[in-house]
Amino acid sequence: MSHLISTGRRRPGAPGGTGLGFGVPGYAHPLVAPVEWAELTRPGIPLHWAVLDVDRGPGMLPDPHCLEAAGRLTNAGVRVLGHLDLRYGTRAFGELVSEAHRFVDWYKVAGFSLQRCPSGAAELPETRRLVITLRALLEGAHVVSCHGGHPHQGYAHCADQLVTFSGPWSEYRWSQVAEWTAEHPPERFCHLVHGVPRTHLEEAMRIARWQGAGTIYFTDRTDRGNGVAPWEALPGYWDDIVSRIGPGVSE
Repeated sequence: MSHLISTGRRRPGAPGGTGLGFGVPGYAHPLVAPVEWAELTRPGIPLHWAVLDVDRGPGMLPDPHCLEAAGRLTNAGVRVLGHLDLRYGTRAFGELVSEAHRFVDWYKVAGFSLQRCPSGAAELPETRRLVITLRALLEGAHVVSCHGGHPHQGYAHCADQLVTFSGPWSEYRWSQVAEWTAEHPPERFCHLVHGVPRTHLEEAMRIARWQGAGTIYFTDRTDRGNGVAPWEALPGYWDDIVSRIGPGVSE
């Protein structure tokens, strides 16, 4: 498959201005990260969605702290997505649908984040079957398929958004974008990058624009491999990146 290099000319379809908003991949439990969850309700932040992961999914019983956090976000007009782990296509269909039901019934989510979504053509029909079922379960569901890299282009006709990069800044700054993405608008793609130094924020945003990603989450937190995801806490430069993107830019 041919590619366009991220450091080259802006690909067709990318916005001329900043044109970016945030997708929050999942903060730690509200008891552990109360500041992070509260920050998401601050007016003016261009927030496209935030993922709720109670216990690697919805958990077996409603969590009162997560109920409260999800309710505050929903009341503030924030789209909350339930975390469904597909394990690259190895999870049973019935398990995933059952978890989706619990997210809808308990937390009133507005959609789903399909974590560890498969990327190959062989897994596409089963992934499409799941997404069709999720949309039947929840009218107007916003579905984000998290591949971490560029999947088979058929997935673009399955989910509302695709996470086509999830990884460290050391890889993102030299990354390439699949040529087929130029056929779709920026709001279809999301990039999640950890380990981004404050001094490279402008460069990181420039790469996102060139590659045609309309949703981002950049953080200076790093993946230490200790079971704590770099997305679980606010970036050290949260106020800075919010001011660079600007309130209302994503509208």
